[in-house]
Amino acid sequence: MASILFVEDDPSARAALELALTRQGHRVTSRATGEEGLETLRARRPEIAVLDVMLPGLDGIEVCRRIRRDDTLPVILLTARGDDLDVVLGLEAGADDYVVKPVEPRVLDARIRAVLRRAENAPADRVAYGDLVIDRLALKVTRGGRDVRLTPTELRLLLELTRRPRQTLTRRHLLAAVWEHTYPGDSRLVDACVQRVRAKIEDEPAEPRLIETVRGFGYRFSPP
Repeated sequence: MASILFVEDDPSARAALELALTRQGHRVTSRATGEEGLETLRARRPEIAVLDVMLPGLDGIEVCRRIRRDDTLPVILLTARGDDLDVVLGLEAGADDYVVKPVEPRVLDARIRAVLRRAENAPADRVAYGDLVIDRLALKVTRGGRDVRLTPTELRLLLELTRRPRQTLTRRHLLAAVWEHTYPGDSRLVDACVQRVRAKIEDEPAEPRLIETVRGFGYRFSPP
């Protein structure tokens, strides 16, 4: 059971999903606009935010971007079918996952639970790669002695890559291990998350040395 901030401007869709998620055991606070969502978030932090992309005023992507400025709160976006641009922009803004509308409540519930599981059950270990230190027990990453703020999904991805250094992991493998997805069409989740992690741990994200792209296959963590 999780505390959820749900932002959806359509009254009927908002009421239906709030009821469905409540029946699944979640505690849901629903809001109609991005501005209301951010105000609610500042007053009381939930465990996860579910944001519709097409909101009046501040849209879901901008709300996600503002959350990411100073918080690692898990975020799921609700997108209209076929809006690939919205998906890409949302993932680049820091969303952990997305669900295509119309939303099946059981699917959304499963995605919420999967996102919240991602930072759990990491093996106890502490490894250093140059100035990058990964403490698997504390689920903490530092670089040059400073904390690296990673979302649960970004942390799970980095843990998976560093669990098998110098081994190429396919996008399909990473999608299943990190997101618990099996549909290969969701591989853009992997690509967007890798870009975000690179931006936080690489000296030159545009020319990465730690997380290498293996063209046509996936990614490989190559420690110095």
